[in-house]
Amino acid sequence: MRHGLSSLRVLDFSTGIAGAYCTKLLADAGADVVKVEPPEGDPWRRWSAGGAQPDPVEGGALFRFLHHGTRSVIGQPGDDHVDALLATADVVVESAPAAVFDALRLPERFPGLVWLSITPYGRTGPYAERPTTEFIVQAESGGLIGRGGPDQIPLMAGGRISEWVAGTFSAVAVTAAALRAMRTGHGEHIDFSISETMTIAGGNYAEYMYGLMGSPEITKVHRSFETPSVEPTLDGYVGFCTNTRQQFEDFLVLIERADLLADEKLPLAATRQERWTEWNEIVHEWTTKHTTAEIVELASALRIPVAPVHDGAAIIECEHFKARGIYQPDPTGTFLAPRRPWRMNDEDPPPPRPAPKLGEHTGTIEPRQPSRPAEPRGERRLPLDGVRILDLTAWWAGPVAAGTLAALGADVIHVESTTRPDGMRMTGGLLGMEGAWWERGSHFLCANTNKRDLTLDLARPEGIELLRRLIAQSDAIIENFTPRVMSNFGLEWPAIREINPRCVLVRMPAFGLSGPWRDNTGFAQTMEQVTGLAWLTGHTWDQPRIQRGPSDPNAGMHAAFALLVGLAERDATGEGCQLEVTMVEGALNAAAEVVIEYTAYGNRLERDGNR
Repeated sequence: MRHGLSSLRVLDFSTGIAGAYCTKLLADAGADVVKVEPPEGDPWRRWSAGGAQPDPVEGGALFRFLHHGTRSVIGQPGDDHVDALLATADVVVESAPAAVFDALRLPERFPGLVWLSITPYGRTGPYAERPTTEFIVQAESGGLIGRGGPDQIPLMAGGRISEWVAGTFSAVAVTAAALRAMRTGHGEHIDFSISETMTIAGGNYAEYMYGLMGSPEITKVHRSFETPSVEPTLDGYVGFCTNTRQQFEDFLVLIERADLLADEKLPLAATRQERWTEWNEIVHEWTTKHTTAEIVELASALRIPVAPVHDGAAIIECEHFKARGIYQPDPTGTFLAPRRPWRMNDEDPPPPRPAPKLGEHTGTIEPRQPSRPAEPRGERRLPLDGVRILDLTAWWAGPVAAGTLAALGADVIHVESTTRPDGMRMTGGLLGMEGAWWERGSHFLCANTNKRDLTLDLARPEGIELLRRLIAQSDAIIENFTPRVMSNFGLEWPAIREINPRCVLVRMPAFGLSGPWRDNTGFAQTMEQVTGLAWLTGHTWDQPRIQRGPSDPNAGMHAAFALLVGLAERDATGEGCQLEVTMVEGALNAAAEVVIEYTAYGNRLERDGNR
């Protein structure tokens, strides 16, 4: 990466994970991020989930991870030297009560500035200044109520996942707005709500699905755990995902119960819930006789999404993560953390740069002119107006990435096949098989708004030729096939670059384009199982449980962000680029704290119910 977001200066006034991870993504893409802290420092400098006592000047391990490569100055909104810094900024990120930054009159004084306010419920409305916690945000979003056994209390997703996912969503919004401001001088105030993010990432469009069902009267609790999912083995836990009928039937073959293929009701999730005890005895009879590694190998051969269920100690020993060099030492050499979750042009990200000491750069930030026209010019349009994106994705992570880019103004063309439509369409069958049931899938409808849809038969030369013609007319392509598929089409990066040298290609493989798990299939459930997010979710007296969804939109927003960085790189160099944005590395970043706490302080974080 030669340019990326290096033209941007970002002032970060925020506290908490969401704003910090947003600005970390910007810094990792080349932006100059300056953190403005009060004299006592950001409270998160003193944070350790495992009870360690970090130096408040150096900052704890999680703080340092979130602020690698940034600079720190001491000051507060309204200070003269902070005001002078505002005049040099392209982006401001803050999480303060509305009155604090309203008093600065930012849009009036700096009309081209992009200003991101990231708060639990947004800056207006009856909840705007309501005290809250991660648990309450998840409850309000609707994601908590359905997770858990029917006779248990609802269970929150662990690891402060709402804040991590909000960091990725907000990074997409602020980057798109900042790139538009660089071109046109039109600024933006983004009022970003963490809770509203979680109605997507945690709520799984439940209210929309309820509406599609005709809003029936609620007469009982609909709370459940997936099965098969996290299951005990001879030496630990293994995680499965059987989203399709084929995957479930292959699972029956795996556990040596092909006789159950004749049971037409067993593939239904509701049936397995009703027969919970019987079904789990069948599964555990087989899984507890095999090691986790044996099961992963056998299930992978059958193309069943599968993964070992890791805690903070086991993750860093994972063969695939080691082979790809995902965990890197902090510049101080005191802990390990995941690298930036995307690669450009087949190059590994550079090592992390040091995090700043409190106030280390006070009085040393150089003056500059913001990277935008002095006055707004032209008509105010959506940030991606005029950009065409070819969407070759399916299920949720890819479509929600492209759907967000469509919401930002891009012309997105979703490509499917009549013989192999987007798998998420199949969920429409839950509402009945009469009529055009394939047009009733709630996830499909919500993740694909603002797009156009085209069917091509890519098994035929004519279909491939039409796709090549579309590539020649597109600014970017986003795909989430397993790695071998694009090769089978003859459309790997060298071929795409030959067709359209200015095209940006974003690839979203589950585990990457290299490494021993390269060709393994993976869904959100798989990512939660393998990265530690499941390990942090569950009651103390129970086994790990999956979070049920956040890893899909988390992966999607990492991909959308990388695509925006790719467009910025293309605009600076005149050349397109390939970006590899693995689903698992996005989830590993959201689960970074389990490895950071273990390698920095020896703390093995555990699930703790709703605490």
